[in-house]
Amino acid sequence: MYIEKGKFSLWCDFVEREFLETGFKKLLNEKIVNGATSNPAIFKNAFLSSPAYHEDIAKLKGENPKTVYEILAVKDIQTSADLLSDLYEKGDDGFISIEVDPSLCDDTEGTVHEGVRLFNAIHRPNVMIKVPATDAGYAAMQELMSRGVNVNATLIFSPDQAKNCMEAFAQGSSAFADLNPQKPLPKAVISIFVSRFDRKMDALFLEKEIPTALLGIYNATKIYHDIQKWALPNVRALFASTGVKGNDLPKAYYVTELLYANSINTAPLETIDAFVQTGIKETRAPIEQEVIDNFFLLLQEKNIDIKAVYDSLLEEGLDAFKIAFKEILEELEKG
Repeated sequence: MYIEKGKFSLWCDFVEREFLETGFKKLLNEKIVNGATSNPAIFKNAFLSSPAYHEDIAKLKGENPKTVYEILAVKDIQTSADLLSDLYEKGDDGFISIEVDPSLCDDTEGTVHEGVRLFNAIHRPNVMIKVPATDAGYAAMQELMSRGVNVNATLIFSPDQAKNCMEAFAQGSSAFADLNPQKPLPKAVISIFVSRFDRKMDALFLEKEIPTALLGIYNATKIYHDIQKWALPNVRALFASTGVKGNDLPKAYYVTELLYANSINTAPLETIDAFVQTGIKETRAPIEQEVIDNFFLLLQEKNIDIKAVYDSLLEEGLDAFKIAFKEILEELEKG
């Protein structure tokens, strides 16, 4: 663990072929990170801008674009998984995530089929299949867990989403245990998105005289408390979208403020560097529920429709990943 005493993990929210062989190895050797995540936007930037992929893309010219995408992505995920394998075998996380095609977000059967197919194609035990937290996604999460597939529930904005994920994981874990009583349970994380709240709402909060740069932290902490109450041994809270835009906040703000026991923070490289420079090596007590409740009461008094905020952020997140995935395929089709 990065902070062993509190079982806090720092994961790298970036995957790119040359980086895996250089910067990522360095982060692992220095025991700064012990896991990694990817998403369609990360792969878009890597595949379309890094020269490390040009040769493979040229060799695959004429193939179906999604096939090309998966060949490139699977290779990087396998490399990541292999680099993380020692940590995984020691029980010190060592996971890497790959997301299913985001266009399947409303298709349970399609998500399960693709999730199992990717998991088998990568053929590494320390891979998590990322599934968006939609109505179709919850059913897919349960089915994947029941089949022994590790799951990363992504695009979590609301406590209700987290609750639905926990129910799916509890039922999926139970089904797996019934069929495989001697095997360890598959692992899962609930990826709570953080900074997008403040980027979306802070301008309005200033107008309404509501404290800024707090909604993301308070909402994430509220969900963290809920997850902890479930006490599922194979499921943890993961704080995602923790990079800071602009210069109004310290670069490591969304890490240092959410440095909670039994949690994970997956951060971009700049944020990881800033956090390391803080020298912090202990977890902190979570913000108390009463403080959070009072903040959400203030939002009600100021006529902030938090459910509308949740719904909007989820829609924006799904759209962003769909667009990134579509753009990857369009460019790969050109060869």
